[in-house]
Amino acid sequence: MAGSETPETPGRGPRERMVFSAAQLIRRDGVASTGMREVAAHARAPRGSLQHYFPGGKEQLVNEAVDWAGRYAGKRVARFLAALPEPTPSGLFAEMVRQWTDEYGSEGFAGGCPVAAATVDCAETTASTREATAAAFTTWNRSVAGALSDMGVPEERTEALATLMISALEGAILIARTERDVRALTTVSRELGPLLDAAVTGAGGG
Repeated sequence: MAGSETPETPGRGPRERMVFSAAQLIRRDGVASTGMREVAAHARAPRGSLQHYFPGGKEQLVNEAVDWAGRYAGKRVARFLAALPEPTPSGLFAEMVRQWTDEYGSEGFAGGCPVAAATVDCAETTASTREATAAAFTTWNRSVAGALSDMGVPEERTEALATLMISALEGAILIARTERDVRALTTVSRELGPLLDAAVTGAGGG
């Protein structure tokens, strides 16, 4: 996620850089291993500014990083569709997968989804983070569901199929990082594609 971006992306102030950096470190190292000092160093921000911008401490920073990640994933949906000559559900899912196969091919398998990492690390111990991760997944799910609706998938199926796509992608990311191989990612893209396209009204499945 966000492999082409850096903390210095134009338009980011110190606060935004720290939220971005927290998301990048969490997706690589998890919440427990991501310290406030590491975030400040990654963001190239004064350490003293952390308390200024995040009076709630690490919990606030983690929650804002998760929120950023959910909004980022949701916004990427439109960019994925714009890259397709003819938008289809299978094409959208293939682009969602390709983001990760490209990253793993060029940068290795160190990174995962920051929302998933925060869920694993904090969902049972920190109520605010559990709520933040749930909200992030909801934001992402709605964006995918909206895209499916625009492509002709009946409204009663869009949310369920969006959940299926995101769940399959997250599971495949986990397996890919474990195996150090993109096999699971290419498999879910290939196997789910026909099912997703069949849901379009008039395509023979819906």
